[in-house]
Amino acid sequence: MSNLTPISARKLLQKAMAMEDQEALYSGDLGFMGRGMILATLPHRDPKVNEFTRNNGTYSLTIMAPSAIGLPYGSYARLLLAWISTEAVRTKSRELVLGRSMSEFMGQLGLLPTGGRWGTIPQLKKQMTRLFRASFSCAYTDADRVAGVNMQVVRAFDLWWEPKTPDQPCLFESTISLNEDFFAEITNRPVPIDMRALEALKGSSLALDIYFWSTFRVSYLKRETMIPWESLQGQFGSEYADTKQGRYGFKRNFLAQLVKVQVAYPDLHCSDGEHGLILAPSRTSISRRPPSGG
Repeated sequence: MSNLTPISARKLLQKAMAMEDQEALYSGDLGFMGRGMILATLPHRDPKVNEFTRNNGTYSLTIMAPSAIGLPYGSYARLLLAWISTEAVRTKSRELVLGRSMSEFMGQLGLLPTGGRWGTIPQLKKQMTRLFRASFSCAYTDADRVAGVNMQVVRAFDLWWEPKTPDQPCLFESTISLNEDFFAEITNRPVPIDMRALEALKGSSLALDIYFWSTFRVSYLKRETMIPWESLQGQFGSEYADTKQGRYGFKRNFLAQLVKVQVAYPDLHCSDGEHGLILAPSRTSISRRPPSGG
């Protein structure tokens, strides 16, 4: 079920071996992600609309944006959310400093600055604009109760970077001020993640989603569980057509990305079942034990 090329597989293995040498908890690569953004996820591709909803059982995440701006999507939006969540937990502050140069900030996301229409600089700038202008609505609905919160990621942002000269330090540092409700969401019991795994998996937004979800899901898994493909599709891949072929297309893509996730997160124990993903008790991606020899 693998579609990794020899080069991409070798790069993933090299990163995985480095992660084994020193765990994130002790290497300075410990990160965090808000669970609300794990239970239901952003679009993988540009939905070309200004409203998007993901569902996961009783939980739903709806994202809205000005039609002239568009919705955040893809890997860069997820890397931004992970960085924001990590900095918010680390600093315990809603006021976050992105740095004096775009290159400096991109380095923190594991991105190399490149120009041109499809370069990393314009793509990141677009996703930052979309993420900072979007509104999020999280809701839980069951037979007896409906509860939710509406929020934006940032209350204010001030970016001084010049994309044409990403290495040049600006006179003032670029900053963002997080929305109070969003800050509470991402700092209330955040999910620990390994930032090196994000660097290894940043080529696929679905692989990032699977990684976030799997390390969170096994943190409270007590016994082997089968998760239906239909449920996973609603949570991760609602863009696929609601047909039998659409379900097969989602499953094939999910399993292909799962191969990459298991290289970066080898302690994840799961397998392809006839009707769903078989998830077995596993260590989380972030261990609480000290590294060998420490």
